[in-house]
Amino acid sequence: MVGLGREELDQEQMRLYDLITGGPRAGDQGASPIVDGKGRLAGPFGPMLLSPAIGEPLQELGAAIRYRSTLPPRLREGAILMVAAKEVSGFEWSAHHALARAAGLTEAELAEIEAGGIPAGSTGEEHALFEMALQLVHGGDMDDSRYQELAAATSEKALFELCTLVGYYQTLALVMRLFSIY
Repeated sequence: MVGLGREELDQEQMRLYDLITGGPRAGDQGASPIVDGKGRLAGPFGPMLLSPAIGEPLQELGAAIRYRSTLPPRLREGAILMVAAKEVSGFEWSAHHALARAAGLTEAELAEIEAGGIPAGSTGEEHALFEMALQLVHGGDMDDSRYQELAAATSEKALFELCTLVGYYQTLALVMRLFSIY
């Protein structure tokens, strides 16, 4: 089922397929393909078709994180790659590498992220948020004083959006691991 093309889908699956391929992700098709040469959904999107009732809100959450959050693109793409590096998610790394470059991350900064670090070029609020993302990716809890420092350096809205981003991409990594999507 995960490898089905559009012509093999039932009505619910076809609706979800069309939401994914016709939504805002369609604009990223060159840098981050969502459909393979046979018309099958790539990466975590194929498994979403197994349960459209879950797949639809999950893909909608991803679209909200990518296209409607207030996180700057450089931070957003860097944090996605932090998850991809930690989870050894080759699909997410390759899907977001070009997007991260377009968002302003250099190859040297991408290498730092891949090695488990924070981009050296980040400062101020961006650095604080990258630090938080790295802590979340590695499962670290945040004590109250550190939370207050981060909230003072940015906003609680940004902290919430970043936490949601990390959790979403960890979920995708888990799905792809289960279905051997590398």
